[in-house]
Amino acid sequence: MATPKKPKKPNVSADELKGFYRDMLLIRRFEEKAGQLYGMGLIGGFCHLYIGQEAVVVGLESATKEGDKRITTYRDHGHMLACGMDPNGVMA
Repeated sequence: MATPKKPKKPNVSADELKGFYRDMLLIRRFEEKAGQLYGMGLIGGFCHLYIGQEAVVVGLESATKEGDKRITTYRDHGHMLACGMDPNGVMA
C-alpha cells in the first residue's frame, strides 16, 4: 500500500485569505439580496443564484493570470463580482 503524501501547505498570506473570505461574503450577500428582490417581483426574467458556489469563483479568480479567459453560464453574478465589478452595476 502506498504511503499517502502530506498535502502541500498553501502559499497564501493571512491577508489574502481574509480577502477571499470578504469576496465570498460579498457574493453570498449579493445573491441573497437578488433572490429577495426576485421573490418580490422587482427583478424580471430568470434569476439563477450562485449561492453555495462562492468559493469556486474566488478560487478560480485567485489562480488566473492576466489575459486568461473565462467562460461562464447563466450563474454569472459571482464571476462578475469576483472580477471586481461594482455590485450596483451587476444588479442593474
